[in-house]
Amino acid sequence: MTFKQFTARFALVVSCILATAAPASARFWQCAPYAREISGVDIHGNANTWWGQAAGKYQRGASPKVGAVMAFESTSRMRVGHVAMVSKIVSDREVLLTHANWSRRGGIETDVRAIDVSAAGDWSEVKVWFGPLGGLGTSAYPIKGFIYADGAPHTDRATDDVAPLPTATIIATSATVPVVPVAGN
Repeated sequence: MTFKQFTARFALVVSCILATAAPASARFWQCAPYAREISGVDIHGNANTWWGQAAGKYQRGASPKVGAVMAFESTSRMRVGHVAMVSKIVSDREVLLTHANWSRRGGIETDVRAIDVSAAGDWSEVKVWFGPLGGLGTSAYPIKGFIYADGAPHTDRATDDVAPLPTATIIATSATVPVVPVAGN
């Protein structure tokens, strides 16, 4: 066997091992399909279209509720927006979010901290826990509001007739970090 044949065979074996090493249920998640899956808000398309699509189909508002989808506005750094499900209310200016594709491409984060940093305390701007920093990110993001799902969020597993959540690698959970509101950003 020549060196070229050996390296080709080696590359094939390694690629087969890598292809079978990940479980078949592993999946790369975008924020919108994951939010739809766990919240029950049945909206399709890029995250920046969810707020408009929700009009007339779901109630919308400015107050977080467990199971609601937080709809982020588009920004120059986040052109298609972002959506995340509120998994817990911590205080009037802090919630925990469960979402995908934030700290790591395709990764899922469960119960990560988001704080209202708007000057008016109206949830129009937030900071969100960011894995690479191990705390709240340095950027504040504008929020359109919250889209309220009909009924309980799909993370409530009180009944057996609800489909299980997708298998995922959790890359973050909540952490206690002091809240410092940011004004005038």
